Amino acid sequence: MNGLNNQKYSNNNDLMLDVVNRLENIIKDINDNIIITKIKDIIILINKAINNTKQISKDIHQLNNDINNNISIQNYFSGERYEGELKNGKREGKGVFYFKDRSRYEGNWKNGVKEGKGTYYYSDGKKYEGDWKNDKMEGKGIIYFNSGSRYEGDCINDFMEGKGIFFYNNGDRYEGDFKNDKREGKGIYYYSNGNREIGDYKNDQRIGKHVTLTNDGQVITNNY
Repeated sequence: MNGLNNQKYSNNNDLMLDVVNRLENIIKDINDNIIITKIKDIIILINKAINNTKQISKDIHQLNNDINNNISIQNYFSGERYEGELKNGKREGKGVFYFKDRSRYEGNWKNGVKEGKGTYYYSDGKKYEGDWKNDKMEGKGIIYFNSGSRYEGDCINDFMEGKGIFFYNNGDRYEGDFKNDKREGKGIYYYSNGNREIGDYKNDQRIGKHVTLTNDGQVITNNY
């Protein structure tokens, strides 16, 4: 045991050197009780060293996973760029994609496509925030137009489709059915002056009988 504490250890661990020093001191002690007490101290130190080693190994393994499988910056020859999480080499989790037309998408990805919640910023100032499915606007969402108008409601396959409300920049609004980005089906048009008009729409145009209820109690019927 002579000179153990003078040996060089590759990990240069102070805890392990302390263990060696205490072992050398044990040799000098004859009393059994002292030896037992010091052995207990050594066991505690060894456990600490083992736990520290396990944690370091775990941290390194996690860091390696983050670098190789989770967090990435991908640059494309087209000038586009992705910053975010990956799984098996594909965009999955949270991430931002910068398109070559200067639009960008921020949100969830799955198997390389937009899926879940996300926001798309168009290069012309338009913005969509809401649900995505298989790379398309699908579900509930809000579309902000650069004119100041906005749509809140259902989207299918990148279109305003289903039930929704369209808020016009002049203060009017339409509540009702949409199809392929147009008013289609039954709806109510609310004018900013307090009047409201009830009727059917097709291809964004009024059709059939429309009833207008004015803010002073009048009922006006028109056919389109």
